[in-house]
Amino acid sequence: MPSHRYRPAHQRVTTPDTIPGFERAWPSRRIERAPLWVPVDLRDGNQALAEPMDPARKRRMFDLFLAMGFKEIEVGYPSASQADFDFVRHLADSGAVPDDVTVVVFTAARRDLIDRTFASIEGLANVVVHLYTATAPTWRDTVLGHDRPALRALIEDAAAHLARLADARPGPPVRFQFSPEVFNLTEPDYVLEVCDGLTTLWDASPDRPVILNLPATVEIATPNLYADQIEYMDRHLARRDAVILSVHPHNDRGTGVACAELAVLAGAQRVEGCLFGNGERTGNVDLVTLALNLHAQGVDPMLDLSDIDEIRRTVEHCNRLPVHERHPYGGDLVYTAFSGTHQDAIGKGMAAHAARAEALGVPAAQAPWEVPYLPIDPADVGRDYTAVIRVNSQSGKGGVAYLLRTGYGLEVPRRMQIEFARAVQRATDASGEEMTGAQLWELFRAEYLDRADDGPVTLVEWRTGHSGPARHDFTGVIRVNGVEGEHTGTGNGPLEALTAALASAGAKVDVLHYAEHATEPGQDARAVAYAECRVDGITLWGAAQDTSVLGASIRAVLSAVNRARA
Repeated sequence: MPSHRYRPAHQRVTTPDTIPGFERAWPSRRIERAPLWVPVDLRDGNQALAEPMDPARKRRMFDLFLAMGFKEIEVGYPSASQADFDFVRHLADSGAVPDDVTVVVFTAARRDLIDRTFASIEGLANVVVHLYTATAPTWRDTVLGHDRPALRALIEDAAAHLARLADARPGPPVRFQFSPEVFNLTEPDYVLEVCDGLTTLWDASPDRPVILNLPATVEIATPNLYADQIEYMDRHLARRDAVILSVHPHNDRGTGVACAELAVLAGAQRVEGCLFGNGERTGNVDLVTLALNLHAQGVDPMLDLSDIDEIRRTVEHCNRLPVHERHPYGGDLVYTAFSGTHQDAIGKGMAAHAARAEALGVPAAQAPWEVPYLPIDPADVGRDYTAVIRVNSQSGKGGVAYLLRTGYGLEVPRRMQIEFARAVQRATDASGEEMTGAQLWELFRAEYLDRADDGPVTLVEWRTGHSGPARHDFTGVIRVNGVEGEHTGTGNGPLEALTAALASAGAKVDVLHYAEHATEPGQDARAVAYAECRVDGITLWGAAQDTSVLGASIRAVLSAVNRARA
C-alpha cells in the first residue's frame, strides 16, 4: 500500500497541544444529560441519496421527527434546489410545524442565496438560518481562492446581509447559525477569529444565542483530537454564554459516534446527525446510536425510540436504502444469538431478570437490566427477543431460515422470520418435538401460502394496466365475505393500485415492505413474493407462489389481508 502518500493528522492540523497552557479536561467528565439533537436527514442526508426524497417522503420523514420528539430540525437547502424551496414553503403554508419546534434552513455565504433562503421561510415562526463557508487551508486555496483576511471579509459581508434581512422580517426574530466547514482541519486561531467576529456582528446574547457549529466534515484523526479542538473552542470563545456550541461529525474513519460523544464531554451542547447515519461518503453521525448509547447508560435521551422497527421502516422507505442487519440497536439481527452458549447465557439472564423483578415487586419492564450479551432490554425499543431466539433454538445450528432456503428455495425476509418463529414456537410447544424440514414447510404453507386463496377476501378475476407515466391501474372482481363486486384502483405501481382497489372494497391495506425471488434457476421457475402489510391497523406478513412475479406479489398481499381478517 502506498501509505507514504498521506500525511498523519499531527502534520496536517494545528492542534491545541501546540498552544501553551492547554490542559484537556474532557477525559475525566461524564455525560449526564442529552444534548440538543438536530436531524439533518432532510438536507445533508438527502444530498447524499442517489434518488433524493420526493415531497411525500420528505413529509413522512419530517412527521417521524416530530413523533420522536425532535425540537430543532434542519429541513433543507432552499437556495440549492426548487424541491427544497418548495418543501420549506409546504411546511410554512400547511402549518405543519408545531409552536415548540424550530426549523433550520441552510445557505452558503452569498447574497443571492441568502435572499432566496429568506423568501422560503416567510410565514414560519421559529427559524434558524444556517450560514456556512469552508475555512480549512486546502479549501481556501484550492476551492475558494481566498486568503484568511479575504475569506473572513466574505463571511462577514454575508452575515451582515443576513442580519439586515432578519431585522426587516416581521414576526419572531430569526436566529443565526454559522458552520466553519472542515473546522477540524482549520487553524484554531482562525476559527476563533471568524466565530468571535460573527457573534459580535450578530450581537449574540443569552436570550438570542448564536449557534456555532463545528463540523468534522471529513474525519482525519482519532476522536480524541476532535475533542481537544472542541474543548479549546469551548474555553476560548468570546460571549460563551451567548453561544450554543454544536458539532457535526462525519464517519470517514468509522468513528463518528465516538467523535460526537467525546465532543459532548468537551463542551458541545448540540449534535447534528442523521437517523441510522445516512450521509455523504460513509455517512453522518448516527443519532439513533448516540441516543440509545445514552439510554444504555441510564441517561434519558429525550427522544422516543420505543418502536425502533417503525422508525427503521420509515427511514428505509424515505431514503430507499436498507439499514444493515447488524446496525447497532436497529438492525434485524442485533438482539439475536446464533451461538448456543450465548443463547444459554441469555436464557439464564432473562430468568434471573424475571426473578429480580418479582423480588422487587415491579414489572419486568421497570426492573434494573443485567442480562448477558444484551446491553439494553429489546422491549425498550419494541423488540420481542423470545421470538428471535426460538427460531434458531428450535431448528438447530442452521436455523429455520436455513431449512426453508436449502430445502424449498425460500429467502424469507428477516422480519418475517421473526413473525413465523411465533408459529413455530406454538407448534413445537404443543408437540414437544423438534420440527423436521418437511413439517416446517407444511406449517409455512398453511400459515402463509394457502391464505392467498383461502379467506374472507379473494380475487375472482383481475387485470392490471398502464394509463400514463408512473400510473398503474388495477381492476378486479373482489369477493369479501362471500359478496362479489368489481373494484378499481390506481397508483404509482401495481401494488399501490391493488391497495386502492381493496380500500374501495372495505379493506384498508398499506404495503410496508416487499420482496420477491425465483425458487430456482431457469425461466420456468415459480416466483415467491413476500409482503409486510398494515391491514386495518394490524401489521403482519403475507406470502404467495405463482408462475409470474406480478401474480405472486398480488396474492402475497391477499395472504396478509386474509391472515389479518381470519
